[in-house]
Amino acid sequence: MSRIYEALQRADLEQKAAHQVENLRSIDPIEIPTFEEAPTFEEAPPLKTEVALENIATHSWALSTVSFPTLEDRGAGVEQFRSLRSRVYQFRYEAPLKTILVCSGMPAEGKSFVTANLAMSLARNSVNNILLIDADLRRPTLHNLLGAPNKPGLSEYLAGTAEFDEIMQRDKNPAAGGRVSNLTFIPAGQCSDNSSELITNHRIEALIETASPHFDWILIDSPPVLAVTDAVDIARAADAVLLVAREASTPFDVAQRTQAAFAKSRILGFVLNAAKDAGKSGSYNYYYGSSDAAGEPAPGKDKRRKG
Repeated sequence: MSRIYEALQRADLEQKAAHQVENLRSIDPIEIPTFEEAPTFEEAPPLKTEVALENIATHSWALSTVSFPTLEDRGAGVEQFRSLRSRVYQFRYEAPLKTILVCSGMPAEGKSFVTANLAMSLARNSVNNILLIDADLRRPTLHNLLGAPNKPGLSEYLAGTAEFDEIMQRDKNPAAGGRVSNLTFIPAGQCSDNSSELITNHRIEALIETASPHFDWILIDSPPVLAVTDAVDIARAADAVLLVAREASTPFDVAQRTQAAFAKSRILGFVLNAAKDAGKSGSYNYYYGSSDAAGEPAPGKDKRRKG
């Protein structure tokens, strides 16, 4: 009796198995793409990281003491930038510091003038290599102050049409008029309507990373932060931010908003440009200087106030 039952049970199991196989055959097969069939994405070309400073292009810059009071051996302008330079060195003792973004809240406050003269002061003070970058891709100014060509420059590098060592330049006649051979300049390059897209493509970080081993100081001139957002994006690649305001011109609320825009960055302080007399109100750290954004040194004493 048990053998008959086992035989019937086996027959039933075989029948169910055959039925399941038949059902599987009636289902349309699912096509699973192989690795070759899967979509592929083209990788961006690797960035060039080798830098030969001896191969940097040289041009005849048209420097003047009107735009660069730091070329003088003495005077109010050169002394105040020496004072600012000393303060920047002190900040380096407090925390690592090499790349400084210089910015203002609004146009015409003197940020480009301050950036260029601080870079010149750092270069004249030592044999350190100084890199000056014009990252104001909308209204570049530094090439006019230096009397230098404006391209190829940062725009071309960010767009991927120029390599890092192709956009750098130095003065062809560094021995004349107190000039220096250790100041390297990257101009803004060709201005375009897509400057924000170029800034946010993260190649600016790659540029700083590539330049950092070869330079002791990197100063970046950026667009006014309350006019466009480029400066905040660039600040992510910098160690700290130095802000510029203009006496009798920059409203206090503009200074407040400028500081707030860099809430996530290390702020060194404010440079009060074109200052003739230190005020008594306010709640920021200012470095009082008499240099004028238009290039003319103004009389005054170098002071620092803590509010």
